[in-house]
Amino acid sequence: MIVIGLTGGIGSGKSTLLSWFKSKSIPVFESDKVANELLNTKLREEVSLHFGANLYATGSLDTQALAALVFENNNLLQTLNSIVHPAVAHAFTLFLKTNIKAKAVVKEAAILFETGAYKQCDFMILVCAPKEERIARVMRRDSVSREAVLARMNHQWSDAKKRTLADAVIENTNLEEATHQLEQLLKEQLEGL
Repeated sequence: MIVIGLTGGIGSGKSTLLSWFKSKSIPVFESDKVANELLNTKLREEVSLHFGANLYATGSLDTQALAALVFENNNLLQTLNSIVHPAVAHAFTLFLKTNIKAKAVVKEAAILFETGAYKQCDFMILVCAPKEERIARVMRRDSVSREAVLARMNHQWSDAKKRTLADAVIENTNLEEATHQLEQLLKEQLEGL
């Protein structure tokens, strides 16, 4: 089995390319999605203890309120990461066991490099897009301000820094071209498996 890491800054278009993997029946582990599920279940009590039960006032975690807290306070961000990252890593171990017979699996996360989780991957794909395009995508998708997007971006490595660790880079300015690049990469990586 080959573990393919898929990463890129917020708004780079990882989710779009992830859909392509799913369409090819390649098992995918969506780190952010898993983290959100854990934050609303197993990690709820610990998050409430550190950040306040009011974050769950509507029944599920107010992710925008939590983001506003942690992206303005590095200590709070480190606390949140110390709660979430080990739980997501454990979930990924279970995911690998569940998909042991797959030729390939995908581990997707915006901060694979930043957390060191890329070391669990055999091949790293970095998805890039122009900064202004990324900002616009996230503002539309999450209904947040430009400042909120920039605050999140400031906690991620630059594409230039990530490129030094990536095995391949996909420029996602045109979906059709990005998908074609991905198909070619996968063809090369999965040959012989």
